[in-house]
Amino acid sequence: LLGKRAVGWGAGEWCIPCGSLEWGEDVRAAAARELLEETGLRARAGEVVAVHSNFHDPERLTVGIWFAGEDVEGEPVPADGELSEIRYFDPASPPPLAFPTDALVLAQLARERSG
Repeated sequence: LLGKRAVGWGAGEWCIPCGSLEWGEDVRAAAARELLEETGLRARAGEVVAVHSNFHDPERLTVGIWFAGEDVEGEPVPADGELSEIRYFDPASPPPLAFPTDALVLAQLARERSG
């Protein structure tokens, strides 16, 4: 599931739904909240799929944690104005991506999928 960024870094390019922790927030709760805010989907953050240092912005060093979504409910729709479109893609052939770390995660998923 990828969203086309409407504003900010990488506008017009695609990304895995993402966001930031609020102060004191559990990382899994943050992942579920961001998914709901951006896509309208309710899900539980399952197993960790990947962890990477985000290197797209040298002024703001962050660590990204990608989770598998479990118990997903709803239909994906752009919900908060950050994304203009949401679609499912084959991880082996994604559209132009806003964040290089998303390319790493999708390549990993494609390898796992192909066995």
